[in-house]
Amino acid sequence: MTSAIRRVSGWLLLAASLALGAHAAQAHPHVWITASSELLYGADGSIIGVRHAWTFDDAFSSYVLQGIETKTEGVYSREELAPLAQTNVESLHEFGFFTFARADGRKQKFQEPVDYYFEYRDSRLTLHFTLPLKTPVRPKVLALEVFDPEFFIDFKFADPDPVTLVGAPDDCRMKFQRPADGTAEAQKLGEQNFMGGDSSNYGAMFANKIMVECP
Repeated sequence: MTSAIRRVSGWLLLAASLALGAHAAQAHPHVWITASSELLYGADGSIIGVRHAWTFDDAFSSYVLQGIETKTEGVYSREELAPLAQTNVESLHEFGFFTFARADGRKQKFQEPVDYYFEYRDSRLTLHFTLPLKTPVRPKVLALEVFDPEFFIDFKFADPDPVTLVGAPDDCRMKFQRPADGTAEAQKLGEQNFMGGDSSNYGAMFANKIMVECP
C-alpha cells in the first residue's frame, strides 16, 4: 500500500490531499514539524512515558483550520480545537506515533495518547500529547527515535532545549543527535519512488535520536 493512499485518517488525510493536489509534483517531505519532547520519569526512577509538542508549518496549519467555526475570527480556543485534536491523536496509532523506543535494546510499546490538545499561536498549530509506556522501565540505556519512516513528514527538533528529562535520577545523562537535512536527498529520488513503496523506511536515515544513560 502506498504512503499517499495509506495516510487516509485524521490530519494525515489533509496532508495526503495536499500531496495529491497542488503539490503532486513535489517530492517528499510534504509536512514540516518543529518538535520538542520530554521524557517522563516516575518516583522510583523508571521511565513512564514521553510528552510531545509538535508545531506544524504555517501552510499546513492554515489548511487544517479551514471550516472550523470560532467565536472570534482568527482565534482558536483549546475547546474549539478539541475535536480536531482527538481525530489527530486517534490516527497516530497506525504509524507507531512516529516514536520508537528501545530499553537496553528491547523494543518498547506505548499506550494510546493522553492529555492531548491543540494550541494555536503565531499562525501555527501545535499538537500536545503524552505517550505512556505500556510498561514502565528502568534501563541502563534508553534509545528513543522520532521520525516518519516514509519521510512524508519532516521532524526537526526545536533549538535550544529540544529534549528535557522530567523527574529523572540525578545520575542520568542524555545525548541528542540531530539528523541531516534529508529534503535534497528525497528530491533526488522523486515522488514516484515513495508512491511505489520503494522507500518505505527512507526516513529512518533522518531520525532524531535521543539516548539516555543511567548507571
